[in-house]
Amino acid sequence: MTYYRTIVVDVGPEAAEMAAAGVVILFGEPLPEALAEMSIVHRPSQTLGGHAISVGDVISVGGAELQITAVGDLAAKNLEELGHIVLYVDQPNQKLLPGAVLATGGLPPIERDAVIEFRTGA
Repeated sequence: MTYYRTIVVDVGPEAAEMAAAGVVILFGEPLPEALAEMSIVHRPSQTLGGHAISVGDVISVGGAELQITAVGDLAAKNLEELGHIVLYVDQPNQKLLPGAVLATGGLPPIERDAVIEFRTGA
């Protein structure tokens, strides 16, 4: 079941390079101008509505599926209130920060109009 769905509306000039290295900074509109260059700006069509982000859930990014392995204490709150979350993909030595989610799986290039979904695990 999909519990969060959003569409990418802009990819900052530094965001694509960061995503290629496994770090994705999502930010909803409006966002602080200072963060625009390194953020993937998105517009949600379905928000969490109190649903928790859980280990074992899936994040679909442009059709590629990532498995969530860890969730910071503030990740769901930040995503719901600001559209903000930091996603670390295939970064096994990354310390879990409060607003972050760790995941594994191949991350494709993220482009404008890409759909990002959070779904319950199997």
